[in-house]
Amino acid sequence: MYELMIEATFAAAHQLRGYKGKCEQLHGHNFKVQIHVQADSLNDTGIAIDFHDLKRYTREVVDQLDHAFLNDVFPFTEINPSSENIARWIFDSMKKKIDTDEDYAHLAAVTVWESETASATYYED
Repeated sequence: MYELMIEATFAAAHQLRGYKGKCEQLHGHNFKVQIHVQADSLNDTGIAIDFHDLKRYTREVVDQLDHAFLNDVFPFTEINPSSENIARWIFDSMKKKIDTDEDYAHLAAVTVWESETASATYYED
């Protein structure tokens, strides 16, 4: 099994509705996103997925959040823009791009870091 990972970043503001604490107030983060893909085998070129393509797919998704007030971006108009929910949304968005591609890789997990010491990861069983 092969596992590949790329990172991307975005800056955004949000506030957690119904949260009793500082995060209920408008605040921002410089988020880091890690995209993990796995493959059982490699193509004839010896790669699971082209890093260039993986980075492009990730930018297409993450750019929708960059410099945004996340509470105004669907589905965060309806659910809290927590790191957990952001990781799930990015995972679902990336899965549509990666798992239908002709590459050998499939999306394994997405980790969203809201600080250097706090992250949330989403993956499917």
